[in-house]
Amino acid sequence: MPVRLDTYLWAIRIYKSRTLAASEIRGGGVKFKDKVIKPSHMVSIGEIFNINLGSDNKKIIEVAVVIEKRQSAEKIKHAYIDHSPPIEKQDKLETMFFKTNVKSEKGSGRPTKKES
Repeated sequence: MPVRLDTYLWAIRIYKSRTLAASEIRGGGVKFKDKVIKPSHMVSIGEIFNINLGSDNKKIIEVAVVIEKRQSAEKIKHAYIDHSPPIEKQDKLETMFFKTNVKSEKGSGRPTKKES
């Protein structure tokens, strides 16, 4: 059974709504064979799509099973094969905000009413 690309990406929970999926596809956020395609593209098994989900978040998915209706996350694990490169972990521990034992000099904090 043929399914539109925007419906498929909504059904496998890549996008929250079919309208959002369609607008992202029209805007060039989803490519098939390095070409921008239409939301009405009929999905077939074995096709590979490059999906840009934001600044550094990219997914490469291969269609394994064509589904039309949105299902639970556990049921859709078999619907596509994820070929995405591993996401680089943000090194939060190196930032000053997340360090636990940061030593600051006395008086270097926020000034009081008397000091300003």
